[in-house]
Amino acid sequence: MERVAFPQGKRYNSQAAYLKEKYGHRLQKVVIDAGFTCPNRDGKCGYGGCTFCNNAAFHPGYSTPDKPIREQIDEGIEFHRVRYRNSGGYLAYFQSYSNTYAPIEKLKELYGQALSHPAIEGIVIGTRPDCADSQVLDFLQELSKEKIVMIEYGIESCYDKTLLRINRGHDFQTACLAVEQTHRRGLQQCAHFILGLPGESREEMLQMCSLINRLPCDSLKFHQLQIIKGTRMEQEFKARPQDFETFTLEEYIDFFADFLERLRPEFRIERFAGEVPPRFVEQKPWGLVRNTELLRMLEIRLEERDSWQGKLLL
Repeated sequence: MERVAFPQGKRYNSQAAYLKEKYGHRLQKVVIDAGFTCPNRDGKCGYGGCTFCNNAAFHPGYSTPDKPIREQIDEGIEFHRVRYRNSGGYLAYFQSYSNTYAPIEKLKELYGQALSHPAIEGIVIGTRPDCADSQVLDFLQELSKEKIVMIEYGIESCYDKTLLRINRGHDFQTACLAVEQTHRRGLQQCAHFILGLPGESREEMLQMCSLINRLPCDSLKFHQLQIIKGTRMEQEFKARPQDFETFTLEEYIDFFADFLERLRPEFRIERFAGEVPPRFVEQKPWGLVRNTELLRMLEIRLEERDSWQGKLLL
């Protein structure tokens, strides 16, 4: 069986490699907290937010809503110049909460502040599928003619039973409609999923691939579930640990190799695992392994298995 050829000789389709090839250099995200909220926090469709969510665990210390956007960008660039010295350009990443959940004039103002920074080449907007109406998407379509614009939808699971359990506040069909509407406008988009949510077996997670493959997304981002201190999911995990599929590091590497084999090779993979600061978790079952090491481990395992993204679809 002939292997699919991916950029840089990899066995999966890398988003980082694609961006470097398309724009001529590495593009590093600079996280911004612009003070948004979510409709499952303010009462529009619920309260309390997603049961897994403590947003402070997922963004760096320089990114806080009390700072002006330009100051967050300046501090973020300085942070990345030390950590990622090969960055050639920067994208302003509106990450915290739902970053299209505001009146259109407010969105124009906030995105404009980020794009006015001389080092910023474009924006990445993290949001929910139920927070991207036609007015917002039409505006982003126009903006994309001048700047890099990417939308990242938090979908999290393909199963409505799971979305209800984690207090997501929307169903999978809502996600499918948002992705389709975004695709029709030619906007770059990424779908985000969490692997290991309560009530989902490993087989059910693998079966999601057939549903994900129908989405007209450009890239995908996956995180393993991490139980964050102070969340409702932490209490659920303590009460019913048997409802959760947990992975050792080696098991997760193998599992994600299985997952990749079932994904369309056209999808670009942005990441397949996440990390949060140790202070936000009771235990770190994988130790302090960084994302670069996880990528290396995945690539080695794919070589050992003679496996690649989309292998089982041929």
